Amino acid sequence: MKKAILIPALLALFISCASTSSTTVAVGESKSKVLKILGNPVRTLDNNQNGEILVYADQVFTDEGSSSIAGSNYWRYNFVYVNKEGKVTSTRQEKQNYPPQAIDSAKQSGLSANF
Repeated sequence: MKKAILIPALLALFISCASTSSTTVAVGESKSKVLKILGNPVRTLDNNQNGEILVYADQVFTDEGSSSIAGSNYWRYNFVYVNKEGKVTSTRQEKQNYPPQAIDSAKQSGLSANF
């Protein structure tokens, strides 16, 4: 009986802890809907075009090809570009080795292509 309750409880826990970076939003969505779907970003950058870039990041740890105890890691980013009217104009996802604090807003403002 305990196993019958434990398995669904663990499954629900794993589903509820899903990564926000794997979730995408559609172009044209409002900023408030993005915040409702993805939550608060780890950073918000000025877009230099009267808008902003919402930065979502998850740190991923792997043990592939690494001899260190923690394994190799990288950051999975989801950039959401929002215009001055509060609508999503594009999104972009990428993997990088640097943390969110090291993101250069000037470089990100020119990379608003939707991938």
